[in-house]
Amino acid sequence: MRFAEHWSSATVVATRDLAPTIREIVLKPDAPAAAWAPGSHVNVALLIDGRPERRSYSLVPSAADGTLRIAVRLADDSRGGSRAMWALQAGHRLEITNPTSLFEIDWTRRHYCLIAGGIGVTPMLGIAAALARKGLAPSMHYAVKSRGDAALLDELTALLGDRLAIHAGDDGARLDLGATFRALPDDAIAVLCGPLRMLEAARLAWSEAGRAPIDLCFETFGSSGRLPTSDFRVRIASTGNEIVVPRDRSMLDALNAAGYEVISDCQRGECGVCAIDVTAVDGEIDHRDVFFSPHEKQQSGKMCACVSRARGTVTVDTLYRPDQLPAREALDA
Repeated sequence: MRFAEHWSSATVVATRDLAPTIREIVLKPDAPAAAWAPGSHVNVALLIDGRPERRSYSLVPSAADGTLRIAVRLADDSRGGSRAMWALQAGHRLEITNPTSLFEIDWTRRHYCLIAGGIGVTPMLGIAAALARKGLAPSMHYAVKSRGDAALLDELTALLGDRLAIHAGDDGARLDLGATFRALPDDAIAVLCGPLRMLEAARLAWSEAGRAPIDLCFETFGSSGRLPTSDFRVRIASTGNEIVVPRDRSMLDALNAAGYEVISDCQRGECGVCAIDVTAVDGEIDHRDVFFSPHEKQQSGKMCACVSRARGTVTVDTLYRPDQLPAREALDA
Protein backbone atom coordinates (compact mmCIF):
# COMPACT_ATOMS: atom_id res chain seq x y z
CA MET A 1 0.00 0.00 0.00
CA ARG A 2 1.26 3.44 -0.85
CA PHE A 3 0.03 4.81 2.46
CA ALA A 4 1.60 2.15 4.74
CA GLU A 5 1.69 3.38 8.31
CA HIS A 6 3.73 2.78 11.40
CA TRP A 7 2.00 3.70 14.66
CA SER A 8 3.77 4.74 17.85
CA SER A 9 2.95 6.47 21.13
CA ALA A 10 3.39 10.17 21.85
CA THR A 11 2.77 12.59 24.70
CA VAL A 12 1.15 16.02 24.50
CA VAL A 13 3.73 18.42 25.92
CA ALA A 14 2.05 21.78 25.30
CA THR A 15 -0.95 23.53 23.75
CA ARG A 16 -1.69 27.16 22.92
CA ASP A 17 -4.17 29.09 20.80
CA LEU A 18 -2.83 30.57 17.57
CA ALA A 19 -6.18 32.15 16.69
CA PRO A 20 -9.69 32.05 18.22
CA THR A 21 -10.47 28.76 16.45
CA ILE A 22 -6.97 27.33 15.87
CA ARG A 23 -5.02 25.54 18.58
CA GLU A 24 -1.40 24.45 18.42
CA ILE A 25 -0.61 21.04 19.94
CA VAL A 26 3.00 19.95 20.50
CA LEU A 27 3.65 16.20 20.63
CA LYS A 28 6.73 14.31 21.75
CA PRO A 29 6.92 10.78 20.27
CA ASP A 30 8.37 8.07 22.49
CA ALA A 31 10.79 7.26 19.66
CA PRO A 32 12.14 10.27 17.72
CA ALA A 33 10.47 10.63 14.32
CA ALA A 34 12.71 10.18 11.31
CA ALA A 35 13.42 13.17 9.10
CA TRP A 36 10.22 14.15 7.32
CA ALA A 37 9.53 15.98 4.10
CA PRO A 38 8.11 19.53 4.14
CA GLY A 39 4.33 19.42 3.97
CA SER A 40 4.08 16.11 5.84
CA HIS A 41 1.19 15.12 8.10
CA VAL A 42 0.55 12.58 10.83
CA ASN A 43 -2.56 10.55 11.53
CA VAL A 44 -3.82 10.57 15.10
CA ALA A 45 -5.89 7.85 16.77
CA LEU A 46 -8.81 9.25 18.77
CA LEU A 47 -11.80 8.07 20.73
CA ILE A 48 -14.88 10.00 19.58
CA ASP A 49 -18.05 9.17 21.50
CA GLY A 50 -16.38 5.93 22.58
CA ARG A 51 -15.51 4.85 19.02
CA PRO A 52 -11.95 4.56 17.70
CA GLU A 53 -11.38 7.08 14.92
CA ARG A 54 -8.42 8.63 13.11
CA ARG A 55 -7.74 12.11 11.84
CA SER A 56 -4.93 13.71 9.81
CA TYR A 57 -3.06 16.89 10.75
CA SER A 58 -0.28 18.67 8.90
CA LEU A 59 3.02 19.27 10.65
CA VAL A 60 4.38 22.73 11.37
CA PRO A 61 8.17 23.13 11.79
CA SER A 62 9.07 22.83 15.46
CA ALA A 63 11.90 24.67 17.20
CA ALA A 64 12.19 22.01 19.91
CA ASP A 65 14.16 18.90 18.97
CA GLY A 66 12.26 15.64 19.06
CA THR A 67 8.79 17.22 19.00
CA LEU A 68 6.06 17.37 16.39
CA ARG A 69 3.87 20.45 16.08
CA ILE A 70 0.36 20.46 14.64
CA ALA A 71 -2.46 23.02 14.51
CA VAL A 72 -6.13 22.06 14.74
CA ARG A 73 -9.10 24.20 13.70
CA LEU A 74 -12.16 23.84 15.92
CA ALA A 75 -14.87 23.16 13.34
CA ASP A 76 -18.60 23.35 14.03
CA ASP A 77 -19.43 21.31 10.94
CA SER A 78 -17.18 18.34 11.67
CA ARG A 79 -17.35 14.70 12.73
CA GLY A 80 -15.98 15.37 16.21
CA GLY A 81 -12.26 15.11 15.60
CA SER A 82 -11.46 18.74 16.27
CA ARG A 83 -13.41 18.74 19.54
CA ALA A 84 -11.50 15.66 20.71
CA MET A 85 -8.17 17.26 19.79
CA TRP A 86 -9.07 20.51 21.55
CA ALA A 87 -9.79 18.51 24.71
CA LEU A 88 -6.17 17.30 24.87
CA GLN A 89 -3.95 18.74 27.58
CA ALA A 90 -0.28 18.44 28.48
CA GLY A 91 0.46 14.93 29.68
CA HIS A 92 -2.19 13.17 27.59
CA ARG A 93 -1.03 10.11 25.67
CA LEU A 94 -2.10 9.15 22.15
CA GLU A 95 -1.08 7.09 19.14
CA ILE A 96 0.26 8.71 15.97
CA THR A 97 1.67 7.53 12.65
CA ASN A 98 5.02 8.26 11.10
CA PRO A 99 5.04 11.58 9.18
CA THR A 100 4.05 11.23 5.52
CA SER A 101 3.79 13.75 2.70
CA LEU A 102 1.17 13.66 -0.05
CA PHE A 103 2.62 16.70 -1.84
CA GLU A 104 4.52 15.79 -5.01
CA ILE A 105 6.63 18.90 -5.47
CA ASP A 106 9.34 19.37 -8.08
CA TRP A 107 12.08 20.98 -5.98
CA THR A 108 14.26 21.79 -9.04
CA ARG A 109 12.30 24.86 -10.23
CA ARG A 110 13.22 28.49 -9.61
CA HIS A 111 9.75 29.96 -9.02
CA TYR A 112 7.09 28.84 -6.55
CA CYS A 113 3.73 30.26 -5.53
CA LEU A 114 2.23 29.00 -2.27
CA ILE A 115 -1.51 29.28 -1.64
CA ALA A 116 -3.25 28.52 1.65
CA GLY A 117 -6.90 28.63 2.61
CA GLY A 118 -7.68 28.78 6.32
CA ILE A 119 -6.05 25.95 8.28
CA GLY A 120 -4.35 24.94 5.00
CA VAL A 121 -1.59 27.28 6.11
CA THR A 122 -0.07 24.61 8.38
CA PRO A 123 1.97 22.69 5.77
CA MET A 124 2.94 25.90 3.96
CA LEU A 125 5.27 27.18 6.67
CA GLY A 126 7.51 24.13 6.31
CA ILE A 127 7.42 24.26 2.52
CA ALA A 128 8.29 27.98 2.53
CA ALA A 129 11.15 27.36 4.96
CA ALA A 130 12.52 24.55 2.78
CA LEU A 131 12.48 26.78 -0.28
CA ALA A 132 14.19 29.57 1.65
CA ARG A 133 16.97 27.17 2.67
CA LYS A 134 17.52 26.50 -1.04
CA GLY A 135 18.03 30.23 -1.60
CA LEU A 136 14.66 30.69 -3.31
CA ALA A 137 12.08 33.41 -2.66
CA PRO A 138 8.55 31.99 -2.99
CA SER A 139 5.47 34.17 -2.90
CA MET A 140 2.51 33.17 -0.77
CA HIS A 141 -1.20 34.01 -0.77
CA TYR A 142 -3.09 33.27 2.43
CA ALA A 143 -6.90 33.45 2.28
CA VAL A 144 -8.88 33.70 5.53
CA LYS A 145 -12.38 34.79 6.57
CA SER A 146 -10.93 37.53 8.76
CA ARG A 147 -7.43 38.70 9.64
CA GLY A 148 -8.02 37.55 13.20
CA ASP A 149 -8.39 33.98 11.89
CA ALA A 150 -4.90 34.00 10.35
CA ALA A 151 -2.54 31.67 12.21
CA LEU A 152 1.28 31.60 12.09
CA LEU A 153 1.39 35.16 10.74
CA ASP A 154 4.48 36.20 12.70
CA GLU A 155 6.51 33.23 11.49
CA LEU A 156 5.35 33.58 7.90
CA THR A 157 6.06 37.31 7.86
CA ALA A 158 9.55 36.78 9.27
CA LEU A 159 10.22 34.22 6.57
CA LEU A 160 8.55 35.83 3.55
CA GLY A 161 8.32 39.55 4.28
CA ASP A 162 6.38 41.46 1.64
CA ARG A 163 6.07 38.30 -0.47
CA LEU A 164 3.25 37.25 1.86
CA ALA A 165 -0.21 38.52 0.84
CA ILE A 166 -3.14 38.17 3.25
CA HIS A 167 -6.58 37.97 1.63
CA ALA A 168 -9.09 38.55 4.44
CA GLY A 169 -12.76 38.30 3.60
CA ASP A 170 -13.80 40.92 6.13
CA ASP A 171 -11.46 43.39 4.41
CA GLY A 172 -12.93 42.59 1.00
CA ALA A 173 -9.50 41.33 -0.11
CA ARG A 174 -10.62 38.37 -2.20
CA LEU A 175 -7.94 36.14 -3.73
CA ASP A 176 -8.07 36.31 -7.55
CA LEU A 177 -6.64 32.95 -8.56
CA GLY A 178 -6.85 33.67 -12.28
CA ALA A 179 -4.84 36.90 -12.07
CA THR A 180 -2.38 35.27 -9.66
CA PHE A 181 -1.68 32.36 -11.99
CA ARG A 182 -1.45 34.49 -15.12
CA ALA A 183 1.21 36.65 -13.47
CA LEU A 184 3.51 33.74 -12.64
CA PRO A 185 6.68 33.00 -14.64
CA ASP A 186 6.32 30.23 -17.20
CA ASP A 187 8.26 27.66 -15.15
CA ALA A 188 6.46 28.36 -11.86
CA ILE A 189 4.84 25.74 -9.68
CA ALA A 190 1.84 26.46 -7.48
CA VAL A 191 1.50 24.57 -4.18
CA LEU A 192 -1.95 24.74 -2.59
CA CYS A 193 -3.63 23.52 0.56
CA GLY A 194 -7.19 24.50 1.37
CA PRO A 195 -10.85 23.48 1.26
CA LEU A 196 -12.35 21.62 -1.66
CA ARG A 197 -14.00 24.68 -3.20
CA MET A 198 -10.66 26.49 -3.31
CA LEU A 199 -9.01 23.50 -4.96
CA GLU A 200 -11.74 23.21 -7.59
CA ALA A 201 -11.47 26.93 -8.36
CA ALA A 202 -7.67 26.65 -8.53
CA ARG A 203 -7.80 23.72 -10.93
CA LEU A 204 -10.11 25.65 -13.25
CA ALA A 205 -8.05 28.86 -13.08
CA TRP A 206 -4.81 26.93 -13.60
CA SER A 207 -6.22 25.26 -16.71
CA GLU A 208 -7.60 28.53 -18.08
CA ALA A 209 -4.15 30.08 -17.61
CA GLY A 210 -2.80 27.42 -19.97
CA ARG A 211 -0.56 25.76 -17.40
CA ALA A 212 0.38 22.10 -17.12
CA PRO A 213 -1.76 20.19 -14.58
CA ILE A 214 1.35 18.55 -13.11
CA ASP A 215 2.62 21.98 -12.01
CA LEU A 216 -0.32 22.46 -9.61
CA CYS A 217 0.52 20.55 -6.42
CA PHE A 218 -2.15 20.31 -3.77
CA GLU A 219 -3.51 18.82 -0.61
CA THR A 220 -7.07 19.38 0.52
CA PHE A 221 -9.38 18.80 3.48
CA GLY A 222 -11.22 15.51 2.97
CA SER A 223 -14.01 16.63 5.29
CA SER A 224 -14.99 19.78 3.41
CA GLY A 225 -17.78 19.80 0.86
CA ARG A 226 -20.57 21.75 -0.81
CA LEU A 227 -23.38 20.49 1.43
CA PRO A 228 -23.73 20.65 5.21
CA THR A 229 -22.57 17.51 7.01
CA SER A 230 -25.70 15.59 7.99
CA ASP A 231 -27.09 12.06 8.28
CA PHE A 232 -27.88 10.20 5.05
CA ARG A 233 -28.88 6.70 4.00
CA VAL A 234 -27.05 4.06 1.95
CA ARG A 235 -29.05 1.28 0.28
CA ILE A 236 -27.19 -1.90 -0.68
CA ALA A 237 -28.22 -2.81 -4.23
CA SER A 238 -27.73 -6.56 -3.82
CA THR A 239 -29.80 -6.90 -0.63
CA GLY A 240 -32.01 -3.83 -0.36
CA ASN A 241 -30.69 -3.27 3.17
CA GLU A 242 -30.37 0.36 4.26
CA ILE A 243 -27.73 1.83 6.54
CA VAL A 244 -27.87 5.24 8.19
CA VAL A 245 -24.59 7.15 8.02
CA PRO A 246 -24.55 9.55 11.01
CA ARG A 247 -23.09 13.02 10.55
CA ASP A 248 -20.14 12.12 12.78
CA ARG A 249 -19.13 8.96 10.89
CA SER A 250 -17.88 8.31 7.39
CA MET A 251 -19.71 6.19 4.87
CA LEU A 252 -16.68 3.87 4.85
CA ASP A 253 -16.91 3.31 8.61
CA ALA A 254 -20.68 2.78 8.51
CA LEU A 255 -20.44 0.19 5.73
CA ASN A 256 -17.62 -1.70 7.40
CA ALA A 257 -19.41 -1.67 10.75
CA ALA A 258 -22.49 -3.17 9.07
CA GLY A 259 -20.40 -6.00 7.62
CA TYR A 260 -20.05 -4.70 4.06
CA GLU A 261 -16.27 -4.70 3.80
CA VAL A 262 -14.90 -1.88 1.66
CA ILE A 263 -11.14 -1.78 1.18
CA SER A 264 -9.41 1.56 1.65
CA ASP A 265 -5.98 3.11 1.84
CA CYS A 266 -5.39 6.87 2.33
CA GLN A 267 -8.84 7.63 3.85
CA ARG A 268 -8.39 11.22 2.64
CA GLY A 269 -10.21 11.04 -0.71
CA GLU A 270 -7.00 11.04 -2.72
CA CYS A 271 -6.16 7.46 -3.74
CA GLY A 272 -9.55 6.15 -4.93
CA VAL A 273 -9.08 2.68 -3.42
CA CYS A 274 -12.40 2.89 -1.53
CA ALA A 275 -14.43 4.06 -4.56
CA ILE A 276 -17.68 2.13 -4.88
CA ASP A 277 -20.30 1.93 -7.64
CA VAL A 278 -23.41 4.09 -7.32
CA THR A 279 -26.50 2.61 -8.99
CA ALA A 280 -29.11 5.20 -7.95
CA VAL A 281 -29.37 8.52 -6.13
CA ASP A 282 -32.50 9.80 -4.42
CA GLY A 283 -31.13 13.19 -3.42
CA GLU A 284 -27.63 14.50 -4.11
CA ILE A 285 -24.06 13.26 -3.69
CA ASP A 286 -21.52 15.61 -2.12
CA HIS A 287 -18.24 14.49 -3.66
CA ARG A 288 -15.49 15.49 -1.21
CA ASP A 289 -12.62 13.65 -2.86
CA VAL A 290 -9.86 14.89 -5.14
CA PHE A 291 -9.56 11.57 -6.98
CA PHE A 292 -12.40 11.86 -9.49
CA SER A 293 -12.48 14.45 -12.28
CA PRO A 294 -15.23 17.10 -12.40
CA HIS A 295 -16.89 15.11 -15.22
CA GLU A 296 -16.83 11.89 -13.18
CA LYS A 297 -18.31 13.71 -10.19
CA GLN A 298 -21.09 15.09 -12.35
CA GLN A 299 -21.90 11.59 -13.64
CA SER A 300 -21.88 10.23 -10.04
CA GLY A 301 -21.26 6.66 -11.15
CA LYS A 302 -18.88 6.15 -8.24
CA MET A 303 -18.06 7.82 -4.94
CA CYS A 304 -15.19 7.66 -2.47
CA ALA A 305 -16.67 6.13 0.68
CA CYS A 306 -13.98 7.53 2.98
CA VAL A 307 -14.89 11.22 2.61
CA SER A 308 -17.85 11.76 0.28
CA ARG A 309 -21.36 12.15 1.67
CA ALA A 310 -24.88 12.69 0.38
CA ARG A 311 -28.26 14.23 1.02
CA GLY A 312 -31.07 11.68 0.87
CA THR A 313 -30.43 8.04 -0.10
CA VAL A 314 -27.66 6.58 -2.25
CA THR A 315 -27.89 3.05 -3.63
CA VAL A 316 -24.49 1.39 -4.01
CA ASP A 317 -22.99 -1.90 -5.12
CA THR A 318 -20.23 -2.79 -2.68
CA LEU A 319 -19.56 -6.11 -4.48
CA TYR A 320 -20.38 -7.74 -1.14
CA ARG A 321 -22.15 -11.07 -1.51
CA PRO A 322 -23.42 -13.32 1.31
CA ASP A 323 -21.27 -16.39 1.87
CA GLN A 324 -22.29 -19.22 -0.45
CA LEU A 325 -22.54 -22.87 0.57
CA PRO A 326 -19.57 -25.00 -0.49
CA ALA A 327 -20.24 -26.82 -3.75
CA ARG A 328 -20.67 -30.29 -2.13
CA GLU A 329 -23.14 -28.92 0.45
CA ALA A 330 -25.06 -27.16 -2.29
CA LEU A 331 -25.34 -30.41 -4.27
CA ASP A 332 -26.39 -32.39 -1.20
CA ALA A 333 -29.08 -29.83 -0.47
